[in-house]
Amino acid sequence: MFESVADLYERVRPTYPGEAVDWLTQKLRIDGRSTVLDLGAGTGKLTRAFVPHAGRVVAVEPGPNMLAELRQAVPQAEAHLGAAEAIPLPDGSVDAVVCGQSFHWFRTDDALAEIRRVLRPGGGLGLIWNVRDPADPVQEEVTTLLHPFMPPGRPPLPTTVVGLIDVAFGRVQSASFRFEQELDAEGVVGRILSISFVAAAAPERRAELAETLRTMVIRQGGRVAFRYVSEAYVSFWE
Repeated sequence: MFESVADLYERVRPTYPGEAVDWLTQKLRIDGRSTVLDLGAGTGKLTRAFVPHAGRVVAVEPGPNMLAELRQAVPQAEAHLGAAEAIPLPDGSVDAVVCGQSFHWFRTDDALAEIRRVLRPGGGLGLIWNVRDPADPVQEEVTTLLHPFMPPGRPPLPTTVVGLIDVAFGRVQSASFRFEQELDAEGVVGRILSISFVAAAAPERRAELAETLRTMVIRQGGRVAFRYVSEAYVSFWE
């Protein structure tokens, strides 16, 4: 899905706020003795955040182009090509599984079964999404522009997925953290073109959207605060 824009994804997507990573680290009881698996790791935006906190960080990603970006960006991590529904690790081999911007793409039941398999007793699951802040006027305008690109049958929203985990895995704890990027016109264009369903659109439609976004940013002085809410969740298999 993101293979055609792997380099763009690495350049323009934000990292995760330090407060959110610290919260996940504390709740999942991660320390220098821990092995952490980043599942559906993409280009390693979340992977690199856990390198200072854990003794061993393993990344599993199904897209070869995304994985190549990860290996270049986070050489400290152990990187594997693989899927959430068939994790290429032994039983009981990790202390925590984390998923950044990815769990909603998984086949939930199959992925949870595999996560249970690779977790050691007492291990936990941490999920995080950087969600464009729906209350922000800039994001409201961007969302309006994106409506014609949104396909039917999109992956479920994080809140829907988290509800399934609460039933099938264990009680979910949550926290949210606000942050923003300051972006110029090309930064906003790159960020929006890195969205999967935009990347899949016809070139002329992407070009038209890019020009509209540039005009929007120029109209607001050439730079905008691109605001997010980082939504984090933790659960332990009960």
